[in-house]
Amino acid sequence: MSSAHTDVEQVELANTAFYEAMEQGDFETLSSLWLDPADLGVDEEYHDPAGTGVISCVHPGWPVLTGRGEVLRSYALIMANTEYIQFFLTDVHVSVTGDTALVTCTENILSGGPAPDGSDELGPLVGQLVVATNVFRRTADGWRLWSHHASPVLTESADEGEESPS
Repeated sequence: MSSAHTDVEQVELANTAFYEAMEQGDFETLSSLWLDPADLGVDEEYHDPAGTGVISCVHPGWPVLTGRGEVLRSYALIMANTEYIQFFLTDVHVSVTGDTALVTCTENILSGGPAPDGSDELGPLVGQLVVATNVFRRTADGWRLWSHHASPVLTESADEGEESPS
């Protein structure tokens, strides 16, 4: 059995690898970071999502996605439609209990879409603040993502709290 300190370090590395794969648009690496149903002893073709440990993902503003195929398709779509993305993680907290780890963090995201009118330059860059919870499971091949849940952080606009002129 590994030490608690080593487990936390390994989970931090797995969490960082997840965000780096997204930044690099490396779908193969991203896919390898997610649990395979066999890691959980589940035949994904014949399961009750409420009764098994099948992987899940919630992107900001999306419904819950369950099952490896649905989750990985969502990342393929995001990667295909995002020219540039960078994550600056803050408030990272890792907790490990047995073979399960929980990571909470704030994703400070900078992204850019396709160039306007066929230009070679990036589209406008957009910043977004998202809080995320990543659940990892220890496998024979290391820590793998079991669930990712991200939710946008609502910020007050400068006009909120001020009375509008009559």
